[in-house]
Order: sequence, then C-alpha cells, then structure tokens
Amino acid sequence: MSQGGAVERQISLSLPDGSRREFKPGVTGRDVAADIGPGLAKAALAVKLDGETLDLDRTIESDAAIEIVTLKSDDETVLELLRHDCAHVMAEAVQTLFPGTQVTIGPAIADGFYYDFARNQPFTPDDLEAIDKKMREIINRDDAIVREVWERDRAIATFADMGERYKAEIIQDLPGDEPITIYRQGDWFDLCRGPHLPSTGRVGHAFKLTKLAGAYWRGDSKNEQLQRIYGTCWRNDKELKAYLTRIEEAERRDHRRIGREMSLFHFQEEAAGMAFWHPKGWVLYRTLERYLRNRLDDGGYQEVRTPQIVDRKLWEESGHWEKFQENMYITEYEDRILAVKPMNCPCHVQIFNQGLKSYRDLPMRMAEFGSCHRLEPSGALHGLMRVRNFTQDDAHIFCTEDQIKDESKRFCDLLMSVYSDLGFDDIVIKFSDRPDNRAGEDAVWDRAEGALVAAVTEAGYDYVLDPGEGAFYGPKFDFVLRDAIGREWQCGTFQLDFVLPERLNANYVGPDGAKHRPVMLHRAIFGSMERFTGILIEHYAGRFPLWLAPTQFVICTITSDGDAYAEEAHKVLSAAGLRGELDVRNEKINLKVREHSLAKTPVILVVGKREADERTLSVRRLGKKDQEVLALDEVVARLNTEAEMPGL
Repeated sequence: MSQGGAVERQISLSLPDGSRREFKPGVTGRDVAADIGPGLAKAALAVKLDGETLDLDRTIESDAAIEIVTLKSDDETVLELLRHDCAHVMAEAVQTLFPGTQVTIGPAIADGFYYDFARNQPFTPDDLEAIDKKMREIINRDDAIVREVWERDRAIATFADMGERYKAEIIQDLPGDEPITIYRQGDWFDLCRGPHLPSTGRVGHAFKLTKLAGAYWRGDSKNEQLQRIYGTCWRNDKELKAYLTRIEEAERRDHRRIGREMSLFHFQEEAAGMAFWHPKGWVLYRTLERYLRNRLDDGGYQEVRTPQIVDRKLWEESGHWEKFQENMYITEYEDRILAVKPMNCPCHVQIFNQGLKSYRDLPMRMAEFGSCHRLEPSGALHGLMRVRNFTQDDAHIFCTEDQIKDESKRFCDLLMSVYSDLGFDDIVIKFSDRPDNRAGEDAVWDRAEGALVAAVTEAGYDYVLDPGEGAFYGPKFDFVLRDAIGREWQCGTFQLDFVLPERLNANYVGPDGAKHRPVMLHRAIFGSMERFTGILIEHYAGRFPLWLAPTQFVICTITSDGDAYAEEAHKVLSAAGLRGELDVRNEKINLKVREHSLAKTPVILVVGKREADERTLSVRRLGKKDQEVLALDEVVARLNTEAEMPGL
C-alpha cells in the first residue's frame, strides 16, 4: 500500500497459456520474462503486446495479452526481427568500410533483407566479402540496441549535417504526429520504427550476403539510382543451409535457363518484356490453353474476343484511366487518345450491355484469353514471370446477389481441379475483406462477404483471413499454390465487384420488371498464361508430364539399318496424335540419348537392326536407366493413354 492506505494500481497481463500475472504500470517485457523464469529471460528477444511486436524494454502501462518472443517462437516474427537487425548491422558495416556512403531504406523481406545505398563507386563481389567479415565483427561486439525518440527538427538537422540527405527527406515526409525514433547500436544509429532485438549479438551468424542489384530512390525511375545489397538471415546454420540449397535448386529450375535449353522462348531488347515463342514453346503454350479452354467449355463459360485498343473515354468511365494511366500504352489518331488494353473487364461489360438482359439470362459466364499490355518498369521485368505483354485467362460472371454463393463454390471447385490436374495440390486460399477506403454500403458488403465465406466453407476448403485487403469494389479470394520446392505463387483470384456495373451502366430486368445492377465477379485461374507457364517450367524443371511435353517422344536410330523402320514408326506414332521427332543422324546412340535427355524429352525410342527386324522399339524414360522392348502397337497404346489430356 502507498502512503495513506491507497492501493497501488496494478495491470493484468494475460499469458499464452491462459494464466494472468499482475505488475506495476511501467513494467517491461524483459521484466515479465524474468518474473516467469531465468531461462525465458535469457532467451527473450522481443515482446508481443495484444499482437503488436515491441522491443523488449518498451514499458507496458495497461492490461494486455502478452507473449515473449524467443528463437523458438513459431511464427514469422523472429525471422523478421533477425533480418531487420541484420540489415542494420550490414548498413553499419558498409558505412564503416566505405565512409561517405549514404543509407536509405533497408527492410526485411521474404527470406531475407536488403539495404539501398547511395555511393558513387559500384560495389563488387569482393566488397561483399569485406562487408560480411565486418558484420561478424559487429555481431561479436554484441552492442546493445537502444531506442531513442528525437525531436523532428533535431533529427532532420543531425542527418543533414552527416550528409544523409535521404534520411532527412524521409523524416520531412513523415506525418507530423508520428514520433521520430532512432535505434542506436554502439556509436552507429539509424532512423527506424523498429522493433529490434536487444543487442547485435542476438542476430547470430546464420546469414549470407547474396547479391548486388540496382534500385531507384523510392522505386521511381525518375529518381537517383542506388545500389542494393541483398542478404538472407535465419535462426541457425541448419536453416541457412536448407535455404541456400533451395536457392540452388531454384536456380537449376530457372525457367529462363530451361527455356533456352529446350528452345521454348527468348527475350530481346527490341521488344523488352515481350516473349518470342519458339515452335516447341508455342506447342506448350497452346496445349495449356487448349486444356483450360476445354475446362471452361465444360464449366458453362462462353468465350469472347474484345479489341486490343480502346478509346480513352471507356477507360475514364470505368475508372482505370485514373488508376492505370501510367502503365498504359497510349497512342493518338484523328484527335482521339486510345489505349492498348491493360485488362479486359470494361470490354466485357460492353458485350453484356448489348441487348436487354433478363434475370433468366443470369448467371452469364464470359471468358477471354485476352492479350493485355502494361508498361512495367524495366527493372521489374523477369522472364515470363513479369512481362509487358501477357494473356489473361480472364472471365467475368454477371449474376444476381442470390447467385454469388453458388458461383463462388463453382469457381473454387473448378480452380482446385485445374491445379490438381497440373500437379499442384498444396493450395492456400486467402480471403480479403473490406478495406477502409471502399465503395458501397456496409449492408451489401455484409452479404457479399458472407456469401463468399459460406461458399468456401460449404465446399470444404479452409481459408486464411487477409483483413482489410479487399479491393475497393468488393471482397476477394486469392489462391496461392506451392510448387515442388515449396515456393508460393499467387495465381488465381476471385473478386466481387459492385462498382464497375454501376460505372458502366450495366442492367438486367428482374422478376419485378424493374432494372437492377448485376454483380460482376472477376476471376482467373492462371492469372497470366505467360507467368503460369514459367511457374510450370520451374515446378517440373522442364520434365513435363507426357500430355504437356512439347516433344513427347523421339525415335533414335543406332545404325542406318533401322532408318526405314524408324520413319515408319514415327509416322504411326504421329498419326496417333503424339508429338515426336525422328533422329537418324550418323552419330553414336549415346550422344543422341544424352542430347535428347538434356532437352527433357520424356520418351526416347531406340531402333537398331534387331528392333527393325522384330518391329519393336526399345523404350527409355527420361531420368531412368532401365529400358524395355515393346511392340510398336504396344508403344502407341501406352503412350496414347499416358498422353491423354486430363479433365476431358
């Protein structure tokens, strides 16, 4: 009790196990960890207060749910802390080794971190080795990381006097009510919101600097070019080694390298960000497109085709001119401003608007393999994964509000089936609900969100919530697939739109004889034909299932004695609908097998004098040493069955 008998105020902290502990206001996470036990106090890295991660020494003034973060915590919080601190350690190392270098922005990112530096002389791979060595020295010093709050004017003046004009500019642009927080480690400090680990030593040594790249200040190509150093950081050496092994495997599977080896496609500066498809690559593309078209036909979609270039007026009416103008290819003709379409949605509404629609016509499922163009920054281009010309497997469903639930379930079932056919069975569904800046009444959002969630739940699919990340026009599902080496790719999407039908005056006549606005459901399964093809190449490392392989077989002769029979066998297999080649070159069979194996041909059929006499083929499978000798008819039957397109 305090003087006069007054009871000192206590705060109650709820622990993850459901127990509660009481403390005086002003207690820190470090104090709470010590109160629980010395082992936890030693292991503590940070604290989560009502879900928000804070420094271990931040004071706690009111009741809250608390969790002490340690290396064993099972979420991404630990890795974010390690990587953010590793970025700060790297920045100190760079400025120590290369005086005059300015630091700009250095966040933690998926699997690692980076920092952008302003320096006249380019960094080299040898510089990375020196930086790595200096980082380990800083970590071994184990300097305490201390949070300080500065006055805005002091912070601007301090960084300006140090020649850190980028930091001064960042501070000037921060909201006036935001505290200016500085994190200090030894004599070095940086502007940062935090949180951070207790000391540099807690970063550990399970990190590696991975590459150099260029970047623009604040991501704008009109601004100064900076130098970016990437790195990765993990809890321990085992995790680091596993990650580096995964990266090596990803490089081995790089679709650009495999695309060259298999002669599928190429890029060149004369058409940056736009693929040149070679014959084999185009076979792969068309096979994938044919498969999906079959599935859409069976799913009740009607395929359409809309113009490539559309007057500015339509883009203004739809709202895309305001949001996407900088990424549009624009041309002028006869005093009109025209844009190459970056998406298909407004054009599909134009088809819907032709003729009076009744509620009996709904749902209307309108699909298009629509060629789109977007003026992406040069630095963002990445093979087939990020291009300027791409084809969307786009579709829009016009329906009533009562039909949202059924159409949502129908689409989810279709998408999951397609992904399974293509070898992807590990799918995460993310549900994004209403953002703060949204159009439409809350009551309508309630119905839309409820219908989408009910559809997924009734279909038996789990989902995770991505709160507040819906489009301004409606909630959405995003579908994230994991490939053969565990990487995640967001491909499919299902978005509910109240806004575009209103903007473009889409109507249908309801049972009451009055006009009503349809709900517009935007949906894609692949998202981009180009990007999805790149994902497939890397998922299979070029070793496609037989139905998808550009070249399904090759017949190789051992001697010229088998040439005539090999030609006959090639004609028989081709007549059966199989895609293959004939190799009767005067080369050794081992050379032929090696070359076609490197080209990822799934089935190599070898013909020698014996095979020709017995009308058989020696069958070799890609990646397998064993072979079997089969009659020609048996080979045709087996390969035909194996090459059957799924979903038919």
